[in-house]
Amino acid sequence: MDIASSFEMTWGSTTSSGYCSQDDSDSELELFYTARTSFSKVKRKTIEPIDWGKQVLSLGDIQQKVKEYNAQINSNLYMVLNRDGSYTGFIRVVFKLTRPVSLPSPAKTSPQLEEGQQERGLKRRTSFYLPKGTAKHLHISSRTRAREVIEALLNKFTVVDNPAKFALFERSERQNQIYLRKLSDDERPLHLRLCAGPNEKVLSLVLKENETGEINWDAFSFPELRNFLQILQREEEEHVRQIIKRYALTRDKMKEALASGTAPG
Repeated sequence: MDIASSFEMTWGSTTSSGYCSQDDSDSELELFYTARTSFSKVKRKTIEPIDWGKQVLSLGDIQQKVKEYNAQINSNLYMVLNRDGSYTGFIRVVFKLTRPVSLPSPAKTSPQLEEGQQERGLKRRTSFYLPKGTAKHLHISSRTRAREVIEALLNKFTVVDNPAKFALFERSERQNQIYLRKLSDDERPLHLRLCAGPNEKVLSLVLKENETGEINWDAFSFPELRNFLQILQREEEEHVRQIIKRYALTRDKMKEALASGTAPG
């Protein structure tokens, strides 16, 4: 589906969280710090990343950059400059989600059950863990906003979750340091791609959960909340089993030490 010409919607804008430096951890409890704060704690020299979003390009600049961009790629994913100064091209987005997404349930239900669910405002859904590293190319225009990219990605995978649960991040590598910056809703990813060039190390786009600190549980549907409770219960039971096993092992060693008349080492 070509979405380059269809995005003229307006979305509420959110403030960008700024750059952060990290070790590319996939932990759900990832902490985001500014590059300056992160490096001061480990006494490293601060390396400021390039803010591609602040680059303002004239029509001549765009023409030159589109020409340079197309000369560097080894595929047919070219950028095309339009007469009105806008341009179209491809972006590649990598999925790094730690929680399951909701898909429409493929199971068929009886008309009576479906009617009852509709009366209660419920929709049949199934939860699915999207493999990390999954990537998708989208053909967009220079006018396409980050929020619209998120919506298009969810539609591609028939994800029915609220797009506000997700955020698009700019990822870059400089001198063995990895930076992440959350894009605001109104930023235009193709502009970033053009300014940075096609090198994915210089800039890549990542879809992650929209972590804002406190989780807004009211934004989740009843099936999602029930699924999360089941996941939490399984994790709790596994932790309990591990603790019981560890204490049982320690107890056995103590008993062996008592039986042999020696103190445990």
